[in-house]
Amino acid sequence: MQAKFVNPFVSGAQEVVGMVLAVEPSLGQLAARPRIFTSQQFNVTCGITGDLAGQIIYGMSLQTAEAITKKMLGDALVPNEELAASALSELGNMISGTCSSKLHSAGYTCDITPPTIIQGTNVSISTIDIPALVIPLNLPGFGVLEINVSLKERAVAQAA
Repeated sequence: MQAKFVNPFVSGAQEVVGMVLAVEPSLGQLAARPRIFTSQQFNVTCGITGDLAGQIIYGMSLQTAEAITKKMLGDALVPNEELAASALSELGNMISGTCSSKLHSAGYTCDITPPTIIQGTNVSISTIDIPALVIPLNLPGFGVLEINVSLKERAVAQAA
């Protein structure tokens, strides 16, 4: 996967998470995978369409999901499962939207699909056969947000 596709996700995720959670996220060790995959307990998935095609999975442990939800909704509020899923879905949407804007600034027209939540233990998510890059963000006081980015440039149709 090309760095020009990944860098917007690194910087965009750091900006959004830093703003929403009021922490300074640090980048963990990047890893490549032959396809997009996560085995995290709580996942938000977003698709990318347009000049680029692919999938993004924001994965985290249940403890990290709970800590982020409490921060987003306020510590005094005890969120129900639906409200927590909505808050984390919005976080994925905000990160994907910011990254999409950064990709647009780099000359790629792309949109994001609405986020989907997948949660549970011993659940494995594997989608398209496009190589993926795993971007772990260490969030002080919250845990790790694992961002799986799998994008490819769409072929441009040749005029006949």
